[in-house]
Amino acid sequence: MNNNINIKNKRAKFDYEILDKYMAGIVLSGTEIKSIRLGKASISQSFCEFNPKGELFIINMQVDEYSHGGHYNHAPKAERKLLLNKRELKKLNKEVTASGLTIIPLNLFINERGLAKINVALARGKKQYDKRETIKDRDNKRNLARVKKSFNN
Repeated sequence: MNNNINIKNKRAKFDYEILDKYMAGIVLSGTEIKSIRLGKASISQSFCEFNPKGELFIINMQVDEYSHGGHYNHAPKAERKLLLNKRELKKLNKEVTASGLTIIPLNLFINERGLAKINVALARGKKQYDKRETIKDRDNKRNLARVKKSFNN
C-alpha cells in the first residue's frame, strides 16, 4: 500500500510560535479517507476548536470530493472530530481558555496501518516584527548557502 501522503501546513511555523505538539486521529467517512489517500486535502486555512462538550474539532480543513463518490460524497469543508486522550484534551482546553493560545494543524499523513493522522500544535500567534525576523533569518541562510556553494566550486 502506498502511504506516502504528507500534507503540510507551510504557514504554521511562519505565523505561529509552536509550543507543544500532539498526534491525533480524525473521524472520517469512507469518501473522505479515499480522497485524502489521493492527496486531495488542504490544511493551510484550518484551525482547531473545542465544542461545549469538550471535544476537539478541526475547522476549515478542505478535503475535496471523491471522484467516484456519487451521491454518498462528503461536504468538502465539514467540521471533523479529532481523537486524543482525555488527559491531552483537558490539558489543551485549559491552555486555550486560560492563556489565549490556539491549536493549529501542522501536517496530515497516513500512518503505517493506513489510518489518517494529524499533527496538531499548541501555538501562540507571532507579532509582525517576529515574522520580519523569520524572513531575515531565512534570507541570510539562503545567501550563506549560495556563498558556500560558489566557494566550493
